[in-house]
Formats: sequence, C-alpha cells, structure tokens
Amino acid sequence: MNKSLIVSALALTLLSGTALAETADKRIALSNNYAGNSWRQAMLQSWDTVTKPAVEAGIVAAADAFTTAENQATEQAAQIQNLILQGYDAIVLNAASPTALNGAVKEACDAGIIVVSFDGIVTEPCAWRIAVDFKGMGKSEIEYLKDALPDGGKLLEIRGLAGVFVDDEISAGIHEGVAENPQFEIVGSVHGDWAQDVAQKAVAGILPSLPQDIVGVVTQGGDGYGAAQAFAAAGRPTPIIIMGNREDELAWWKEQKDASGYETMSVSIAPGVSTLAFWVAQQILDGKDVPKDLIVPFLRIDQDTLEANLETTPSGGVANVEYSQEDAIKVIEGE
Repeated sequence: MNKSLIVSALALTLLSGTALAETADKRIALSNNYAGNSWRQAMLQSWDTVTKPAVEAGIVAAADAFTTAENQATEQAAQIQNLILQGYDAIVLNAASPTALNGAVKEACDAGIIVVSFDGIVTEPCAWRIAVDFKGMGKSEIEYLKDALPDGGKLLEIRGLAGVFVDDEISAGIHEGVAENPQFEIVGSVHGDWAQDVAQKAVAGILPSLPQDIVGVVTQGGDGYGAAQAFAAAGRPTPIIIMGNREDELAWWKEQKDASGYETMSVSIAPGVSTLAFWVAQQILDGKDVPKDLIVPFLRIDQDTLEANLETTPSGGVANVEYSQEDAIKVIEGE
C-alpha cells in the first residue's frame, strides 16, 4: 500500500470514530537508547513508516523520534526530562536499563505523561510494558538444539548489550534450557552487542581458548553471521549457529543450505514492535483501559520458511512485522 492510500485509510478510520479526535492534538515521542545495529535501524524505520501517515491523517499531532548518542541510562534520563519539559503527552521508551530510568519515568508520570516501554522495558509501576517472552526465546534455542543434537555437546554463547534487560532475560532463558538439558555445556561467553562486526571480533578473540568440538552457538540476534565468519576465518568446522532474523544471517544460511543442507533456526523480536507501542500509547491517550503488561510473540524462522522470509527481508535489514491500530486493539484485548 502506498503512502497516500495509508493516509486515506487512516483518515477514514479517524472519521469513523475508531480513533477519536480526542488524540488529534496529542504529541507522542519515541525515546530510544541505541541505534548502532540493523535491528535498531529497522525499528526506527518502522516507527517512521507507521507514525508519519498517522500524523498526516490527524490521529495525533506529532510522533517524533529521539535517540541518545550513547547507550547510557544517565543520558537517556536527561533525554526523558527534556521531553517532559517539551510537553509531550506520551513517551514511547526503549530503555537502556530496566531500573536506572525509573526516576525519570516517575517524573514523566507525575507530570501526567503516558509512558509505554517496549523491548527494553522499565519496572516503574506507572509505566506500561510491551515485551516478548525473552527468557522463553532464549530457552527455545536450547529446545531446538536438543532435537537437532540429541547427544548434546559444547556451546558458545553470544550475548547482547551488557546491562540491558533484553540481554539478561535471553541469557537467563538459554542457561535455564541448559540446566534442563545437561547434555549441553556452555564453555564460553562473549558480548556481541547485537551487531555482526562486534560479534565477529569477540568470537575471533575467544575461539583460540575454546575446545575444537563446539557443536552450537546460541545467540541473541545480529550476531550469527559474524560468528560464522569468525569460525571460517579460524579454519574451524561450522557448528549450528542460531540466527537472529537479520538479512545477512538469512542470506548466509540460504547459501549453506543450498550447498550442504545446513540446518538451523532463527528467532528475534520484530523491530516493528515500536509501532505497536505507538498505537498502544495512542489508545491510552484516547481513554482505552490497557493492561500494564502486554506480551507479543517473537518471530521465528525455520528451515522450511527460510526462503519466504528472506524474500521479504530488505538487504541489510531485519525480518519484520509492523502493527496497525487494529492489531494494537487486538493485543490490548488479548486476542
């Protein structure tokens, strides 16, 4: 659907009363703590794709995005305080820390501002939270490997950004899965920052100290292709590397699948979750009663769905789902 059609459709929705004109003068801001990988870039692009037509259709007055220069809670807290002073009615927040921003979030709430956190959520009770079951996502990697490798073996873990809720939860799920499947052993762990270049460097650095018989690499997203490159550069056999829905990972997987029948799976949260958070904020501003905690499914790609997902994933991008206002209402209502 082209942009003019999207705007027309949203305008019709506005006139029909689904999105009441009560939000037409409301301003929503996106506070984002980090943009240094393809997932975050896709997340910001999805925000623009969905919110700009919503603004043009008069559903909200503004939907501005702000990203901090560094992944620092102190810098993001200052950003939130600036958004309070600028008079935004709602802040959609991808947080650097689940707890360190609680003071700034409480300030926003006390000023009458709606705060909806997603992906990197916050624990402040006044805020809303939209998340996938990140722990379950991590555990699903081990569930896959126990079927693919019934004899188990040694695993390398690649984590995300240190200190971020998402990283802690996915890692906890991976370790819980290993505890329940003691045929596996994690023999090394590095932080890849959800970026393939960082992951490649980190894996290359740890490989010389690891046993030769690594059977699997458990990951968090944006690190699978970098891990594959590091193993190849070291002249080591390629283990089963769990992928994270990035186009470079899916393209590499397709090449290996065609050449040798290589099998794996890919899993991540869709970057378009930012658009769900936008619509949830709009619905709250519109007077909708919304549960404080909303769960959305993670996006998984398997051997038989690889080609279809790769075909729709842009070069350098991430497999994605963007949400409409109708989708948000369904999530809110638990459908």
